[in-house]
Amino acid sequence: WYVAWTHFILIWAIYSSFFTPLEFGFFRGLPENLFLLDIAGQLAFLFDIVIHFFLAYRHTHSHHLVYDRRLIALRYLKSRFIVDFLGCLPWDAIYKVCGRKEPIRYMLWIRLSRALRVTEFFEKLEKDIRINYLFIRIVKLIVVEYYCTHAAGCIFYYLATTVPPSKEGYTWIGSLQMGEYRYSNFREIDLWKRYILSLYFSVVTMQVEVALYDLGFSILLVDRVLSLAGYGDIHAVNVREMIFVMIYVSFDMILGAYLLGNMAALIVKGSKTERFRDKMADLIKYMNRNNLDKQISKEIKGHLRLQYDCSYTEATALQDIPASIRTKVILSSFITFPTS
Repeated sequence: WYVAWTHFILIWAIYSSFFTPLEFGFFRGLPENLFLLDIAGQLAFLFDIVIHFFLAYRHTHSHHLVYDRRLIALRYLKSRFIVDFLGCLPWDAIYKVCGRKEPIRYMLWIRLSRALRVTEFFEKLEKDIRINYLFIRIVKLIVVEYYCTHAAGCIFYYLATTVPPSKEGYTWIGSLQMGEYRYSNFREIDLWKRYILSLYFSVVTMQVEVALYDLGFSILLVDRVLSLAGYGDIHAVNVREMIFVMIYVSFDMILGAYLLGNMAALIVKGSKTERFRDKMADLIKYMNRNNLDKQISKEIKGHLRLQYDCSYTEATALQDIPASIRTKVILSSFITFPTS
C-alpha cells in the first residue's frame, strides 16, 4: 500500500514542483478554479505528513529497520517535518489576510522541496536494469534544463507584473516590440502567450551563457552567441531585472557545467550506477541460467543493492588501513576477552 501511495504522491510532487513557480509568477492572471486543484494537492501532502509518523526507517549505522513509533516521530520532527508542514499552508490566503504583503508570497518556494521526490524517482529508474540507462539520463537532463528555465521565466514575469501599471513600459515585456506589435498592455494578453514569452526570454538567456561557457573550447562560438535570434529584442530594463539576470547568468554557469559534465559521463560510461547495472544484469543472467531459487535470487540482489547504497562496505573501508592496524580491528571486532 505504501508503494502505491509513493506513486500517487509522486504525481502531486511533479505537479507541485512545476506549478509553484507558475503560481508565484502568474498569480495575477491564473484561472480562479485552479485553487481547487491546489487544495487537493495540499491535502494529499498533509496526509503524507501523517504517514511519515508511522513509517519505519533504516538505521544509518546498523542498517536495521526501526519500528519504534517514538523514534520514528522524533526523527521526522528533526528532519523534514517543519519544511513539509510549511509547504502545506495556504500561502495565497495568508497573503490576502496579511494585507497582500509581497514577502509572504515568497514562502511558496518552500514547496519546491517536494522536487526531491522527483529526483529520488529518477534515481530508482537509473538502477532499474529493465529501462535503458542512456534514455533515463537524457530525459533527466532535459527535465532539469526545462525546470530551471521554467522557474526563471516565471520569476522574469513576476518582476514585470509587480511593477505599477504606470511604469509597465520600464519592464522587459512592457518595452518589447516585435514588428508592429507592442506588449505595452501585457496583462491583457492570453496567459499562454505570456508564459511562452517569459520562457523564451529565460531559454535564450541560458543559451547565451552556455555558449559563453563553451567559449573555452571554440572561439568560433562568439559569432553564434552574438547572432542568436531575438536576443537583442528582449533584455533587462530596470534595476531589479538586471540584478536577477546577473544572478541567473551566474547560476547558468553551474547548470551548463552540470549538463556538459553529465553528457561527457554518458559517453565515457564509467559511472557507479552503470557498473551496478552491468553487474546486476550479469547476476540475473547467471541465476536464470542455473534456475536458482527465488529466495536465493532475492538475497543476492539485496546484497548487491546494499553494496551500491553503502559508500563503504567492511572490506573497502579497511583496505586502505595498514595490515597491523587491520589485524587489531578484526581481533577487537570478533574476539571477546574475558574480564577479571
